[in-house]
Amino acid sequence: MAKGLAFVALSLIIGVLQSANAVVPAIFILGDSTVDVGTNNYLPDSNITATFPHNGVDFPFQRATGRFSNGLSTADFLAKYFGFKRSPVSFLSLNGTLAIKKRKFRGVNFASAGSGLLDITGQTSTQKASIVPMGEQVYQFSMVYNDLVASKGTSEAQNFLAKFLIFISVGSNDIVGNHYSRYPIPKEQFIPNLANLISVGARKFGITSVPPVGCCPSQRVSANGECLKELNDQAEAFFSTMDTIMRNLSYENKDIKYSLGNAFNITKPVIDNPQNSSFTDVKNACCGKGTLPCTPLASLCSNRHKYWFWDLFHPTQDASRLAASILFIGDSRFATPISFSQLAEA
Repeated sequence: MAKGLAFVALSLIIGVLQSANAVVPAIFILGDSTVDVGTNNYLPDSNITATFPHNGVDFPFQRATGRFSNGLSTADFLAKYFGFKRSPVSFLSLNGTLAIKKRKFRGVNFASAGSGLLDITGQTSTQKASIVPMGEQVYQFSMVYNDLVASKGTSEAQNFLAKFLIFISVGSNDIVGNHYSRYPIPKEQFIPNLANLISVGARKFGITSVPPVGCCPSQRVSANGECLKELNDQAEAFFSTMDTIMRNLSYENKDIKYSLGNAFNITKPVIDNPQNSSFTDVKNACCGKGTLPCTPLASLCSNRHKYWFWDLFHPTQDASRLAASILFIGDSRFATPISFSQLAEA
């Protein structure tokens, strides 16, 4: 596995060069903090934000944009591989005004840090406006669809939607939250959200499963420095469940194309065998050193490209780049039934 991963990493340059032929007209992103580019910045009651240093230290002009990273996220790199500069902007940053009539309309990012498959994930009884839950993200997408119809007409809008890509990254917060609160995770709740997207013309889905969240620095603290096996087992099982759900959906909807990324298989070999990768620290967080949150007062590592984890939960820019490249060009161990690049051409 590790050897195969190293081969894919060496193929990164080839994959990037080939990506120019994998352009889609637009990309729409839903999910959690792994792909959030600043949604929660626009939620006054949210304390799940990344608008302060050292976040963004490697982003252009060292801006803390709301990404939970030292730089770009997986969503940004995938967008780059599909021909864009980086992820499209947050839906809430648009103030209800979309540039659909402009030639440069390239999509929207709806992702919100703290969200999950369940709409209750990330919310408390006193703070219900601290995140944008998945159901609300899908509703926001329907608002974009209505604007497309108003601008282009129903037929042209649906033809347009059939060509774009929907990228979804979600599930980690549900698994971690379930471990500590013990509420059940009916993953089938994901089906109605996908069905709603399909009903308005979405046909291409790039979905990433859950990485080994038990190996995050936040969870290692409670496991005496070792990965929390129970969480990793749930993360691994999550992929199998999503695989079944997507197979069934594609059987019922013959024109659906999808790629299901196996974030567990992408990440775990690096953590188990860092000597086969360019990373030397796969246990500690670069910002906060793995025991403290990433704040302006937290300690910051100097060799960020050698760290897999940026903070207690999220990957560094270099880790995100590697994950995105493998999703884009990797074989069936990392994306099934096709890769993300093949999805664009489907």
